[in-house]
Amino acid sequence: MKFATVATGGIGGYLAVKLTQAGESVATLARGAHLDAIRSKGLTLETSDGSATIHPSIATDNPAEIGPVEAVIFGVKAKDIERTAESCIPLIGPDTVVIPFLNGVETVERLATILPLENIANGTAGVSTTIANPGKIKQVGTFATFTFAERDSTQSPRIKAVRSAFERAGVDAPVVEDIDVELWRKFCVFTSMSGVTAAARCTLGEIKIDPHLSRLFQDGMAETAALGRALGVNLPDDMEDRVWRGISGLPDNLRASTAIDLEAGRALEVDWISGAVARLSDAAGIDAPIHRTLNAVLQPWKNGR
Repeated sequence: MKFATVATGGIGGYLAVKLTQAGESVATLARGAHLDAIRSKGLTLETSDGSATIHPSIATDNPAEIGPVEAVIFGVKAKDIERTAESCIPLIGPDTVVIPFLNGVETVERLATILPLENIANGTAGVSTTIANPGKIKQVGTFATFTFAERDSTQSPRIKAVRSAFERAGVDAPVVEDIDVELWRKFCVFTSMSGVTAAARCTLGEIKIDPHLSRLFQDGMAETAALGRALGVNLPDDMEDRVWRGISGLPDNLRASTAIDLEAGRALEVDWISGAVARLSDAAGIDAPIHRTLNAVLQPWKNGR
């Protein structure tokens, strides 16, 4: 298949390497020093199993040089959705599928203000990756699952084709019955992971052993889950308990991208994470004091240092 990664950060870079290794054609959209490094030295993925370097079919900051593709892997910061979506327009053909893998639950609606709705699918990624240096993507831990479907959760021919490409690349891409449940399941975890690791300047390991942080994390998940259920998402009643038990198996050094961005002085996605829980809860007429507080604490840094 012919893929384009927009852009080629942690998510896009991870998939660009995996798919290229499997023989798929992947064009990478990047900019600045990251693009320069990809062009000169290739794109490197570092994992616990070692490192791999690929040379994309195209590495550019101009999407017109790529042209229409079969699938766009859309992975950017939530604050950049509309601006980056405009760069996808030259990549869109009649049957192109745009699969978003980013944080938040408002992505499809925001993409649809720029791109044709019929080209937009829905997805969520369970992986911890970041740009360690220009041209180098680093994965923390070994978990990596990519869940996607059409917006109505159907498995269309184009979705099946992308899944087959992922499977050939050794990328876990399970079939799901309800993409909204999967999206909100991740959102429940990520809103707490993001807010707590950033606000407390801590790791997941510290959350596990500190009773105050553990309670804060779990209460934050419960708030987000309550919002999802109020909005009609069919989240299992025991989801929060099962997710919290599963967290014990995640790496202790794990932090959300929000915490990493805060430390680096970069702009934060807080408006679309804890801020979104607070905002959407207000609109739904329910209270969200945990995320309202986490949002407030992080607001002074949302535009970077």
